Amino acid sequence: MVLESLITPFKAEQRPIKLLFLGAAFCVVSILLSLWVFRSQASMIMVFLTSMAALPLIYNTIKMEEEKDLEGMEEKWLLKEHSKALRAFMYLFLGATLAFSFCYVLVSSDMVNVLFQSQTSTINAINSRVTGHLSFNANMSFFSKIFLNNIKVLIFCILFSFVYGSGAIFILMWNASVIGTAIGNFIRSELAKVAQLVGFDKIAHYFQIISLGLLRYSIHGIPEIFAYFIGGLAGGIIGIAVIRHDFGTTKFEHILLDSADLLLLSLGVLFIAAILEVFVTPAIF
Repeated sequence: MVLESLITPFKAEQRPIKLLFLGAAFCVVSILLSLWVFRSQASMIMVFLTSMAALPLIYNTIKMEEEKDLEGMEEKWLLKEHSKALRAFMYLFLGATLAFSFCYVLVSSDMVNVLFQSQTSTINAINSRVTGHLSFNANMSFFSKIFLNNIKVLIFCILFSFVYGSGAIFILMWNASVIGTAIGNFIRSELAKVAQLVGFDKIAHYFQIISLGLLRYSIHGIPEIFAYFIGGLAGGIIGIAVIRHDFGTTKFEHILLDSADLLLLSLGVLFIAAILEVFVTPAIF
């Protein structure tokens, strides 16, 4: 396959910055194909096609990480090795998110309704549950709902990776499209407010709007997605180990221990992300 041969897992871990552009390229190609072939369902098809393009790289990287578990490394070194894969995954996700957001900004309003229909409905459903500044007790209740919902998504990522090898990539790319839509909508709304301003002295203001749009959703979005990737990696490693090794072997026990450490780490990162989403982001924006 052409897309599969663009970059190997080893090169992806050594030069993760390339995945920023690769993720954006996957996204742009998927958007064009979905508009051309499946226009009426483009908002979901573009996510599916982006996931399909990234699937070989994600699966082969998880296989490579599972093989590292068999080398008998200490746990701290294993986590350090896994961090290379997680960093590569994050660059891929960020590239897709940026591409979704800038496509949202650049296309016409009619095209936005076609391309981002499902994502906009999801964002409206989320926003309808949030009303202004809340008391501390209300914030704690909201925090509990956010954290429990994030854990549910994490469980889905683990199960999808375990059952489908690297199936969690679809959930993560869906989140990339939703976050990209939210960022793009924020940028378009703010640009509309200053549309009447013309002149080179206003260029800095436009860049400020774009930066605010990225920052608003990056504060809690990046650690949240990072936690999902950790969970997806753990589920994928266990799934591959089940195929390759017998239950009860020493190597399999080592893999389970490594995966358990990854799951605990993902829960800790999700907890921090929920705190940022409920208490920090609203205070800034």
